[in-house]
Formats: sequence, structure tokens, C-alpha cells
Amino acid sequence: MAKRLLSFTLSVHGVNVSAVTSPLVWEHVQPAAARRLLTGAVDAFAERGYQATTTRDIASRAGMSPAALYVHYPSKERLLFEISLYGHNAALEVLRSADTGPTPADRLRSLVAAFTAWHAEHHTIAHVVQYELAALSPEHLAEVATIRRAISAQIEGVLADGVQDGSFAVDDLPGTTLAVLSLSIDVARWYTPHRGEPAALGKLYADLAHRMVQA
Repeated sequence: MAKRLLSFTLSVHGVNVSAVTSPLVWEHVQPAAARRLLTGAVDAFAERGYQATTTRDIASRAGMSPAALYVHYPSKERLLFEISLYGHNAALEVLRSADTGPTPADRLRSLVAAFTAWHAEHHTIAHVVQYELAALSPEHLAEVATIRRAISAQIEGVLADGVQDGSFAVDDLPGTTLAVLSLSIDVARWYTPHRGEPAALGKLYADLAHRMVQA
């Protein structure tokens, strides 16, 4: 059975760094050849899509032969799973770290700003993890879906708190949660650096999300 090569961390040299602005580093993936394959797969999947990407494409980006890929990963799908697992955990940590503020409105704005900025800052991996889910095996999809439910719960909990204190007018909590999350997630589909700073985009989307739900 293939060894699990990824473990989520947002610490570099023992120092905690910003979950939004720090690069998604892969130094914890060992050996270096496995790391090169993983980062090559991220670029290939984002550029060509999972289905159109071959193991030869990935190996070429890593400077390796196609056969060498199978020394480190049993399949192309396993690479996608490791990328998806890492990206979803990173996104969840962003939300958990951003859930601060004295009121539900403050918390919602903070959550949406951070989540949006992360999807812009890390649009390459975000595009892969958000739009290639259908290619995962049922077992791997179930594991990633658990993280996605935790992400949804983070937003839905804040909306529920706002409804309870009267600051939000939300008739359909699950539907509104999906709408708010979709604002941020869709950024990964179209974002390029010339479209603006991630932080400014985050602020804009935080304003939009708040207007959607305010009483």
C-alpha cells in the first residue's frame, strides 16, 4: 500500500505563518522526487485538466521518466487525492483561523475575506482541488468530502449565529451557505494576478456576502 506522503502544516521552520499569504510549501513531501512529481501534477492538472493529463506529462514536468512516477505514487488518481487532501485542509485551516470578531457580521466578513483571498493567492492548486473532484475514487472522495463538510459547517455556524441574534435574515441556511462559499471558490476558476490583489478581492467579496444576509 502506498505511503501517505502528505501531512498538513502551516509552519515553516517552527514559526507559524499566515494561512492566507504563505506559499503552500511541499518540503514535508519526501523524497525530493516525490515532491517534484506532486508539484508537476498540480501544474499539469491546472493547465490541462485531470482527464487530459497523462503520467508522461507529469513525469516530464518533474524531469523524470513515466515509469519513475510509479515508484512514488501508484496512480495518477493518487496524486490528485494527495493534492486535494492538502488543499482542502489548507482551506479549512484558513477559515478556522479567520473565525474571529465580536459579532456574526464581523466573523462572516473575516471568513469570506480570508477564504476569497486564499483562493486567489493559491488559485492554481485551488482550481485543481475544487474542479477535479469527480476524478477521485469513491473512497478518496469520501475522505475529501468530510473536510468539505467541515468547511461548510464553519460558514453555516456563523450564519446561524447571525439569524439567532437578529442581524442576519436567512431563510435557507444550507442554500445560503453554499452561495457564500461559491463566491469565494469560483475565484480560483478565473483569477490571474492582473485581476487585482487577493486582499482587495477578499474585502469586496466580504462586503457582498454581508449584504446578501444582513437583516
